[in-house]
Amino acid sequence: MTDDPPLVLDIDGTLTRPEGWGIDPRVFEPIRDWDAPVVIATGKAFPYPVALCHFIGVPELVVAENGGVVYTGDDVFFTADRAAAQAVLEEYRAAGYDTGWGPENTVNRWRETEIAVNLEQPVGPLREIAAKHGLEVIDTGYAYHVKDTDPNKGDGIETIAARVGVDLADAVAVGDSVNDVSTFEVAGRSFAVRNADDAAKTAADEVLEDAHADGTLAVLERVRGSV
Repeated sequence: MTDDPPLVLDIDGTLTRPEGWGIDPRVFEPIRDWDAPVVIATGKAFPYPVALCHFIGVPELVVAENGGVVYTGDDVFFTADRAAAQAVLEEYRAAGYDTGWGPENTVNRWRETEIAVNLEQPVGPLREIAAKHGLEVIDTGYAYHVKDTDPNKGDGIETIAARVGVDLADAVAVGDSVNDVSTFEVAGRSFAVRNADDAAKTAADEVLEDAHADGTLAVLERVRGSV
């Protein structure tokens, strides 16, 4: 008898509807019924993947903020400090720019370790200021993330795997962006959805024919019971 492999799933671009925003509800049932640990690894602020786990009904195994926050279900690890990213934002604002999310800025309100800036904002000055503070800016296709250069999703996934006893050689990862490259490097099998950026496609073991949640659902159907 075979079992389901552990899963590592990105959110935006991977579990989303074809238009790219909003979780596709078709992913809920197969993830909830998966007979192995499911890690949600995302660039979103910490509360979002935790809430997603609640809504689906699976244990909270979360890598958030591109590896800045790791939650094993028992312990929370912060691998970066938001203070440096906040300093970048303040200098960016002083230069006449903004995050582009509006006055309430819910994208960053609960973010612990980094700052996300709307893709409509100028990235050149943002990269220049971030470099002065020893930080980097990554473009996930949904936002510019100002972050520490060290933490990444792959490191966070390894932390969770060690805590919950997951053999990453058996793990299947699905993603769509440059911030999923480190995920693909630690998972036994990796898949980039069709809408993925070039970095993710190059790093993945396979580029899927389908985009967004359609691609992810096709992978889940294919690998179910494959361990």
